[in-house]
Amino acid sequence: MKLMYINGEWAASLTDETFSVYNPANHEVIAEVPSGGTEDVHLAVTAAKNVFESREWQSLKPSIRGKALYEVAQKMRERFEELAMVETLDTGKPLSQSRNDVESGARYFEYYAGIADKMFGETIPVAPNVIDYTVREPMGVCAQIIPWNYPLQITSRGVAAAIAVGNTVIVKPAEDTPLSALKLAEIFSEINVLKNVLQVVTGYGAEAGAALVNHPDVNHITFTGSVVTGSSVMMAAARNIVPVTLELGGKSPHIVFPDCDIEETVTWVMRSIIQNAGQTCSAGSRLLIHSAIKEEIVSRLTERMKNISIGPGVTDSDLGPIISKRQFDRILAMVERAKEQGGRVIIGGKRAVVEGTGEAYYFEPTIIDQVAPTSEIAQEEVFGPVLTVFEFETEAEAIQLANGTAYGLVTGIWTNDISRAHRIAAKVKSGQVFINDYGAAGGVELPFGGYKKSGIGREKGVEALQNYTQLKNIAIKIKQAED
Repeated sequence: MKLMYINGEWAASLTDETFSVYNPANHEVIAEVPSGGTEDVHLAVTAAKNVFESREWQSLKPSIRGKALYEVAQKMRERFEELAMVETLDTGKPLSQSRNDVESGARYFEYYAGIADKMFGETIPVAPNVIDYTVREPMGVCAQIIPWNYPLQITSRGVAAAIAVGNTVIVKPAEDTPLSALKLAEIFSEINVLKNVLQVVTGYGAEAGAALVNHPDVNHITFTGSVVTGSSVMMAAARNIVPVTLELGGKSPHIVFPDCDIEETVTWVMRSIIQNAGQTCSAGSRLLIHSAIKEEIVSRLTERMKNISIGPGVTDSDLGPIISKRQFDRILAMVERAKEQGGRVIIGGKRAVVEGTGEAYYFEPTIIDQVAPTSEIAQEEVFGPVLTVFEFETEAEAIQLANGTAYGLVTGIWTNDISRAHRIAAKVKSGQVFINDYGAAGGVELPFGGYKKSGIGREKGVEALQNYTQLKNIAIKIKQAED
């Protein structure tokens, strides 16, 4: 049985309760982990608070924190294949994608290690006899609720940023995919400076997650997940007047014009909807195409999808399994409702049969046309390999379609007209805009977050550090020299 990690030690739940972790590729049990509850969370928060307030942590030079974070990155690369395999077995994603996640995770620790001793304040001109300056100080105990789709990468980006500026962190991984967070804790346990700075509590959201976001000694909450749960987290944080960073998903559009590089466009559109079986908050799930090239783009995409290999992540197929039956049923129900509302399934739309995978659930890559822009499948996250197609004639119509959902996370613009690209980038309501690209190699350096219901705050890049610090202004009045 795996154990959770509290105050530098491995521990079972105080109730001794556990739950099973399944491999989505074949639905076999791969681990038993503790089912943490309120008391376990309290122990973790208390440990994190004690470490944060300790003389050792408070007096530690930022450069030493940075050096320790570099060491985490180094150890992740030393255990590269092990971490990738754990991520694949836990999430079901193809092994090559898990390898990319390990590399991205290591890069987060490297990136924020380099920033640890470069969090500068400012001086502010007030009066000749006043020296006024600002300093950025850590928030304290930071709680991070991690989703199941990119557990290692998302844990790394939040933990690295928070610790770089002097916080301590408690991670509550998703119950579906807790193993990579525990592997990361193993690495922390080997580094004296960081040994008890990170706490990992495994458990269900309704128990461990709720206890964590409601704890009065938590000073900041980072949550990635659904709008419904994010709203609950925000309400819990409000009771304790605790700031939150929320990344709540998207319904991201690709906007495709006739002057695009068609081959490049098709490649990225397909990649952005089948990556991790479409279980990605930034998945390019809406394809907005100018009428002049709609038929050609859709035809090429359809042919590409016909040749996609589907299978367990360990075989490194193009498309892996859906995380659970619950998620599979949701995807299928949304597709069926779209068909009932007049949607035309061009390809896919049903369960994929993969031999030798037992009770696992795979879904065929899917393209749906002729659905209304206001329909459920055009408005809500499917979180599966399902692409909806829409047609436009003018830039204004394309912008209206792109902005026509409650989300605003990412937009892809495909055109060789640089003026048009700038015009549209200025008008789309999304936190990231990619022009003739989509994702920028993981985007460790790029601020990530959304407009509207896609969330609050930004992660990744230097901007993320604003979440994990609070600003203090200090003014000193200088006595005037006597004549």
